[in-house]
Amino acid sequence: MLAFFQDVAKEIASNTGLGIGAGLAAGLAAVGAGLGIGRIGGAAGEGIARQPEAADAIKGSALIFAAFVEGVALFAAVIGLMLATK
Repeated sequence: MLAFFQDVAKEIASNTGLGIGAGLAAGLAAVGAGLGIGRIGGAAGEGIARQPEAADAIKGSALIFAAFVEGVALFAAVIGLMLATK
């Protein structure tokens, strides 16, 4: 019976770093995406304020860049989940 608990303790200890890494990966991905989209939105708003006639082009570019940022954040979150379930 004691050997069983020792095996369980070893298994938990060996996977502790994976859980911490998965949490950090998901958290940093969310923070990075928030910062990136915030900067994109701020720059787009400033660009539209400076040159209103180019608003449509700026909005389209900002939307595409925001999609790229979200895609990178999604990849980071998926990798974090893969680490957590390893």
